[in-house]
Amino acid sequence: MTTLSPELSSKLPRSSDSSMRSKRRKGGWVTFPFIIGSSTLLGLATYGAAANLIVYLVQKFNVSRIAAVQIFNIVNGCGAISPLVGGIISDSFAGCFFVIMAASIISFLGLVPMTLTAILQSLRPPPCTSLSNSCKPPSAFQYAILYVSLALVCVGIGGSRFTMATFGANQFDDPKRQETFINWFFVAFNVAMILASTVVVFVQDTVGWAWGYGICLAANVISIVILLIGKWYYKEVKPQGSPFTGIARVVIAAIRKRKVALSTDVTDYFYQDDQMNTKQMCQVTSKFSCLNRAAIITEGDTHSDGSLAKHWRLCTTQQVEDLKSIINILPLWSSNIFLNTPIGVQSSLTILQALTMDRHLGAHFKIPASSFPVFALVAGSFFIAFLNHVVYPLCRKLLGWSPTLLLRIGAGHVLNITSMVASALVEARRLHVAHGHDLTNQKDYAIVPMSALWLVAPLVIVGAGEACHLPGQVSLYYEDFPTSLKGTATALMSVIVAVAFYLSAAIVNAVKKSTVWLPNDINYGRVDNVFWMLAVVGTLNFCYFILCAKWYRKQPSKCT
Repeated sequence: MTTLSPELSSKLPRSSDSSMRSKRRKGGWVTFPFIIGSSTLLGLATYGAAANLIVYLVQKFNVSRIAAVQIFNIVNGCGAISPLVGGIISDSFAGCFFVIMAASIISFLGLVPMTLTAILQSLRPPPCTSLSNSCKPPSAFQYAILYVSLALVCVGIGGSRFTMATFGANQFDDPKRQETFINWFFVAFNVAMILASTVVVFVQDTVGWAWGYGICLAANVISIVILLIGKWYYKEVKPQGSPFTGIARVVIAAIRKRKVALSTDVTDYFYQDDQMNTKQMCQVTSKFSCLNRAAIITEGDTHSDGSLAKHWRLCTTQQVEDLKSIINILPLWSSNIFLNTPIGVQSSLTILQALTMDRHLGAHFKIPASSFPVFALVAGSFFIAFLNHVVYPLCRKLLGWSPTLLLRIGAGHVLNITSMVASALVEARRLHVAHGHDLTNQKDYAIVPMSALWLVAPLVIVGAGEACHLPGQVSLYYEDFPTSLKGTATALMSVIVAVAFYLSAAIVNAVKKSTVWLPNDINYGRVDNVFWMLAVVGTLNFCYFILCAKWYRKQPSKCT
């Protein structure tokens, strides 16, 4: 046998080995700085555009306060719903990277006219110098520029917010590493919101709106550059076509075969679309067994060679199990809607409380009332890192186990309820101080001689709760949803936020109409009763979560 010397071997081309190493290099932690860096900057750009929107509309577009709030609510609602659309598109045919890149470019196209409205006076109505109703409103053209730019920014949010989480988790095969990435994603998510709510808002208010929106525009451009630089290292999971077609097929096929007897013989089930070419074959499970009929082969369902003949009468066992996994997780998903609703109510009421309290830090600095929710974001970022790098590793090292995702979500429920109780106690204290002083001679919001820093403790508690339940929910959905719906799974978190956002507004409106707890001057109201109500309802919702958690069973994998 002829052998080569080491010297000659070292001179031979190694293209195949290099190619193998290149393939092995795809994915993993090398992609982390690119994805997290791009996600943080893009979040700063999009949230920075919306964080101070009410003030911008009132001061620069002569929009009434109520109309400005309505526009702000619509933008936030669209920004929370649109990630679901981005997740569906990435799962169905486009893939995560394409959706993120397209969304980044679209948000850039939205920020360009938004910045121009701050620079060019012709894109805004004439400045209003009086407090009368004679201020000239924006023209149809000026409204069109504003609305188009906001719509494009919302699309940018939709394609990037939780699709980034899916894209980053896809870079890892180990569930523990996927979970770690998702935790860090939420840290970056909170950091972006904190910077947008503080730095960008400060620049807009004190330096100029053009500079503020210019920072957002620059952050968007840099995020695109960072995302492109890391393209060489990304591992892209190919989309498998629209998963919702398969789900619909299972439902229709099961209904059409509702009279077919169930079978325990594995040979009676259809396992694969293209028989011998499919590597994975999944056996049906006993849970939701009525759906198993969709995969039972009956006369005429297949051709003579065993291939599929009737797509809406026969489905693969994999499609049946995919639908079961979705049904399995939906009760838990529904229990988390009201988990986020009290947070929205607390956030808005905290601003009203802060307006009536002493917000001074020292003799010269006064904390803006709208900046108090940032304390929850800071606490959430800290506790995510603390739990992921201190608490959970210590549990594994000292106790030999780590809190499960359901236990973490449950802890988030408890901390959320605790935060509402703390808010109620702080408000009761504030009312006691207010009623003990003569506030009748003060105009507008009467300032109660009590430090607004009392509001920080409940916000820190709710931030700790979010550090438990937000990453826990995303990880749970990502793990339990079928492969074809990974992007949609993480986007479900955004749907929860959207529903909770509108539900919190509805609760405040209902309480205001049906009780005397929320008058215009909350010094003469009972905001503490609102928090007690949220605590009680949160407790009932926690009981519902426990029932859902007991009913929930992780779908067993029976694929070979």
